[in-house]
Amino acid sequence: MITKITGKLVHLSEEAATLEIGAFEYEVFIPEFVRRQLQSTVGSDVSLKTIEFIDGNPQRGRLVPRLIGFMNEAEREFFDLVCSVDGVGVKKALRAMVRPVNEVAASIEEQDVKQLTTLPGIGPAVAERIVAKLRRKMPKFALMVARQLPPDSATDHDVFSDAFEALLSLGHSAGDARTKIETVTEGGTKFKSAEDLLGEIYRHERSV
Repeated sequence: MITKITGKLVHLSEEAATLEIGAFEYEVFIPEFVRRQLQSTVGSDVSLKTIEFIDGNPQRGRLVPRLIGFMNEAEREFFDLVCSVDGVGVKKALRAMVRPVNEVAASIEEQDVKQLTTLPGIGPAVAERIVAKLRRKMPKFALMVARQLPPDSATDHDVFSDAFEALLSLGHSAGDARTKIETVTEGGTKFKSAEDLLGEIYRHERSV
């Protein structure tokens, strides 16, 4: 399985990026939110985390392997989760993901079905299923991707997610919890534990 591809971005269309690697060019399908991130990198080397899928109709005997590309591991993981919901799948997820991951994750986390139905191809029934299956898995995406953390920063993911859950358990709304965390991490400060992060949040609030 191909999980990463690196090469010169030679062409960018609405649906795919073309990467030149040696004597070969590879077409990598991309969601709209990834296309926007790549717009300023045409002509430069880029690395994409990838998912493989088989496109075509097996009954007609025409099956083609395809790649879908993402800027980091968090985006790829999020896309995989969305694809796992009944009634979604790879092609529908590709069309639907027109907004940044953190925005979509926040809508899922807050059970905002109406907002999810504004995504192309996502009707009310599918939106309800997405919320039911994924809501509890969204905190790290709503926080981590929004903060543009390094793509493989698993430790930070755990710290932020644990702090978020702790704030919820203390009675804060999801939106309030995110705001508190973002306020004390704007400068890129790292925290070893959720307890350290929560302590900094409350020190900040006492000082304002």
